[in-house]
Order: sequence, then structure tokens, then C-alpha cells
Amino acid sequence: MDKALPDGEHRRLPDLGIAIKSIVGFWVLYFALTTVRSVVVQYPDFWEMMARRSCVSLAGIFITFLLYLALRPIAAKSLNVKAAVAAVLCLPAAIAYASVNYYAFYVYAPLNAVKQEQERNSMGWSPLEMAARSILDSSFAWFFLFAAWAAFYVAMSYARQLRVADRHAAMLAREAQEAQLRALRYQINPHFLFNTLNSLSSLILSKRTDTAEQMLMNLSTFFRATLSADPTADVSLDEEIKLQRLYLDIEQIRFPERLTVEVDVPEALQSARVPVLILQPVVENAVKYGVARSRKHVTVRISAHEEAGRLHIKVKDDGEVPAEEGGEGGTGVGLRNVCDRLTARFGSRAGCLSGPDPDGGYTVHLYMPVVRNG
Repeated sequence: MDKALPDGEHRRLPDLGIAIKSIVGFWVLYFALTTVRSVVVQYPDFWEMMARRSCVSLAGIFITFLLYLALRPIAAKSLNVKAAVAAVLCLPAAIAYASVNYYAFYVYAPLNAVKQEQERNSMGWSPLEMAARSILDSSFAWFFLFAAWAAFYVAMSYARQLRVADRHAAMLAREAQEAQLRALRYQINPHFLFNTLNSLSSLILSKRTDTAEQMLMNLSTFFRATLSADPTADVSLDEEIKLQRLYLDIEQIRFPERLTVEVDVPEALQSARVPVLILQPVVENAVKYGVARSRKHVTVRISAHEEAGRLHIKVKDDGEVPAEEGGEGGTGVGLRNVCDRLTARFGSRAGCLSGPDPDGGYTVHLYMPVVRNG
């Protein structure tokens, strides 16, 4: 788990802070409780005992830190493995601490109270036997203290690893979504560019240079705006409409007698945020199927309204019904592109509907949550 940690988490001792705080906390608590107990029972030689208890507690901190270092190689193992290894390692740690504790209180300049206790419990044993018995007896008590710290540390360390893993998974999910949005965003219909260049060639050959220059300037402005836009960003609906007007201005030069554009967006919705160029494939299809294939005048109408906290955008043309988008043999790549982008951005809260309009022509209806100042 430590091998793929984001944002500087990949360190040799990533949970060192948890270990140090828990170790110091455990031993400070032990020191405080034993000191209070000494005061309550009025244990003799209080200050000398407290000095030695301080030294023994420092030794306990050191031994517990060694236990932490011994647990680090299995940091990536399962929780059950960590618990089992910690239980085994706590026994030598407890014996080591019991030995230090015995030396501090019973070997190094024993106090009078300690000497009296030794005499009561000697039972005729040799000093070595007494030391071994005392160390083993106290080791079992100290084992539970080390086991308690180890359980706390393993639990906190595992919780930290889960949080890091969750952040990593969330980061990967965001990156995957952004990659998907970029892939969908750049699926721009190349026919638009080819048709525009062909129209430019025809205008130049017919010496309509002013019209050709205007078309070329619109094309340059449109591609500068679209290619520089962040495919994962949101823009205001007003900005999105302006981008579509740039595209439609180019197409109006191609179809001067056949294409009319109408926009009906309330002022209150102009600041609503939408995925950049979300309307582009829809408007392209309206021109490709509704205008280019029609022999009559066609109006492309973009409208928007708000209902129940959702933004509804409709792109309608009154041209021929596009078989490729609405018929059985159609692929609907452009519309699927838009639907996929909406789903990637808003999930089940957004979607799209399309089909022949009862009043004639074809309508694409997009809906998404109303987002402002995003």
C-alpha cells in the first residue's frame, strides 16, 4: 500500500508521527498513574522512586520505538498479519522492559523498601532465581501494556492507510474522469473544417474575397476559442452561446439563403455554468442534417429554461428529420458524445433526449443541474 501513495505520502516512515505521539502518550500516562498511586499509598522514598521511574519510562519509550521499527516491514500486510506479528513481538519487548525495570529498582542501589520486599519474597531462592522469577512474572503484566500500544498503533496506522488509499482512489477517479472528458471533447466532427475550407475555396475562386475574409476570420476565432478551452472546465451559458454563434456565423456564410438562427435564453440563466462546447455536436448536427440536406429555409433555435433546479437547453431545427440521428440505421455519435460528457460531469442528474419534433423538424433536449458561480 505504501508503494503508490500520492502527494508526498511515499516516505520511508509515513506514520512516524502517529507512532511517536502514541508511544509518548502511553508512557506519560503510565508514569502519571504510577506516580499518583505512589502518592495515594504513601510509598516511601517517593522522590528517589520517581527519579528511577522516569528513567524506566524513558527506557520504555525506547523499547516501544524499537517495536514500532520492527513492525514497519509488514506495514503493507493485511490487518490480521499485523496483529499476529505484533502479538509475537510484544513478548520480547515486555521481557526487555521487565529486565530494565528489575535492574533499576532491585539491582542498582536497592532502596530500603525494596530490600524488605525482596526478603519477604525470597523463599530461600538464590539471587539469580529471584531475578528470573521476578522478570518473568512482571513480563506478563508488561506484555499487555505493549500489546495495548501495538493494537492502538496498528489500528491507527491501518486507518491512515485507508484514508490515503481513499484519497488516491479519488485522485485516480478524477484523473480518469478528466481524461474521459478530454477524449469526448476532442471528438470534433472533421467535416465542419473540410466543408468550411471547401466553401472558402469556392468564395476565393468566385472572387468574393470580402466574404471569404470574413469567413476565414470567423473560422480562426472559432478554433482559437475552442482549442484553447479547457475540456474539463465549465463556462457560462452566455459564453457557450457565443461560441455557437461563431460557428453558426460561418455556416450562415455557407448557407446565406437557407439558415436563420434564433436564441432565446433568459437573462437569469445566462450566468448558469455548463460544460464547455457541450452544444457544439448538437448544433453541428442541426446544420448537417437539418440545413445542409434541406432545400427550404431552416431555422435553428437555441432556447433554455429552468425547472425544478435543472437547466433545460433545447436545440431545434425545422428541417428534415435526420435519419442518422433518429432513424434505425443511425449511429448518433455526436449526440452520444454529448450524453456521455453530461453523465461524466453530473452523473444521473443530467441527460439528454432527442427525436422528431411534433411541430416538424428535430429537437435535442439537454438537462443538467443549475450551477452558478462554479
